[in-house]
Amino acid sequence: MSDKRDEDEQASLTGYIFLGAGAVATGLLTDLTSQLLGESYGKSGAVQWVGFGVTFLLLVILTLQLVFRYRRARRRKLQTSSELHAAAEAAEQWMIALGSDAGGMAAAEWFTLNEDWLRELLATEKPAHETLDDFARICDALEAWYVRRPDPDALLHLSDLLSAAAEACGRRGLAELAAARAATAYRMLGDLDTASTKLGISDNIATHGRTAAALKMRRQVERALLHLATAERAPAGSDRDEAVLNARDRLDDARLSRPGPDLAADVAISINLAVVQLYQHDSQGALDHLRPAHARATAAGDVSGEAHALELIGVAAWMQRNPHEAVSRWEHAAHLYAEIDEREGHARCLQHLGSAQVAAGNLDAALELLEQSARLRTSESEILTRYLDAARKTSEPPVVDDDQPRRTAAGWLKRLRALFSR
Repeated sequence: MSDKRDEDEQASLTGYIFLGAGAVATGLLTDLTSQLLGESYGKSGAVQWVGFGVTFLLLVILTLQLVFRYRRARRRKLQTSSELHAAAEAAEQWMIALGSDAGGMAAAEWFTLNEDWLRELLATEKPAHETLDDFARICDALEAWYVRRPDPDALLHLSDLLSAAAEACGRRGLAELAAARAATAYRMLGDLDTASTKLGISDNIATHGRTAAALKMRRQVERALLHLATAERAPAGSDRDEAVLNARDRLDDARLSRPGPDLAADVAISINLAVVQLYQHDSQGALDHLRPAHARATAAGDVSGEAHALELIGVAAWMQRNPHEAVSRWEHAAHLYAEIDEREGHARCLQHLGSAQVAAGNLDAALELLEQSARLRTSESEILTRYLDAARKTSEPPVVDDDQPRRTAAGWLKRLRALFSR
């Protein structure tokens, strides 16, 4: 890729040289034409005809030069559009494979290698109606990657790029999506008030076309996640209980606003409803959502959804004081997460397994698992640090069971772009 970039830079430099030479030549031709016309004016006979003939020839040369420059500029524009289209096609295909049993590991590797290239294309592309859909498809693919990694700062920058492009081209649906994407980024950053404001903006510019129901569903899920994030911060009591109930209501609304059959959406909403039940310490209610979600994800080849359901089934089993089943589920989920290189999920499962070993008094085994978890984490976890201290015999084990259940918007969000393309 670096060799190609060098070739592009050399071609660009050559183009600038010829462009400068062409500008000089154009000026000379114009001056010469004006001079000949002036000298021919008032003459007669052969001198006049020679003057007009040379002037005509110079005008033909000037016209050909302008046509050449136009065609060159047009060709360069088409080459740029072609590269953006090819990038969008590749990014979309790898996004579909991300987290699946059809090349999940290869997809993660592709995004790791090509993320900078995709971001460079977005940063240098001037918004235009004919290329905006490809621009938005690349944004969608990178969103799936940044939510999965996770990288809220990059996701917020992505939202700003799409918002600016949508405004320049008058695409309200994409502006609506950009605002919802910003809400996700701010929630991941912990700024819940700004996240809520962005959801309100997305509501205000909502369209009424075929994408309206899908985006409405996304906002309802995002509001549910905001309520669960509020519950995490609230002390046990009425405020936390109210936030959890609000989350459940929003998830119920999301299910009702679902635009037709959508297996991935069903899995995501069921997993989040299970999270609500776990917050309410209703492990059996959580299992009632998780078992069908696991079955659907497995049938669809959604390894990420399958692993997430298994992880939470393990949490429910632990709450039911069934550590053997919990450990078995976490080991299986850890294996699945590793297969698709989903490091955050893998790290959480290793933390669950390490905490179980701490509870069993097997501190050496616990320390090995927890240190592996820490190496995979992209951000610090206070509870992981406390378990590590306990495994190193420098403090007592935490009184809480483990990190709060993970909230998810899951992979069905990546299918929103398909609705815009129909």
